[in-house]
Amino acid sequence: MVIRVHMTCDKCRSKAMGLVASIYGVERVEIQGDDRDRLAVVGDGVDAANLTACLRKKVGNADLLTVEAVVPEKKPAPASETTEAPWYPGYYSWPAGAYSHCYPYTYTM
Repeated sequence: MVIRVHMTCDKCRSKAMGLVASIYGVERVEIQGDDRDRLAVVGDGVDAANLTACLRKKVGNADLLTVEAVVPEKKPAPASETTEAPWYPGYYSWPAGAYSHCYPYTYTM
């Protein structure tokens, strides 16, 4: 979501970013725009109207510009997957020799 907030100085920007970052569910906050007056907020389960009202109360005039869902990028599947031998507790595992009689499996290399 993008919120336009009336921020005139760096102290106001810092206060607005700290307020937004403290909200539960917010993952990332960025300052955008030519006048550095827009906050881009990314998060899960964030109430946009409540966040805007809170910014109005604490910082100044705030307008909700856009709200949209962010779709995660799909990662390509790896070309070849390697398989490793399963690990079994035995003689070669810790503790080395003192408790080897406790483990019924033996790992041969």
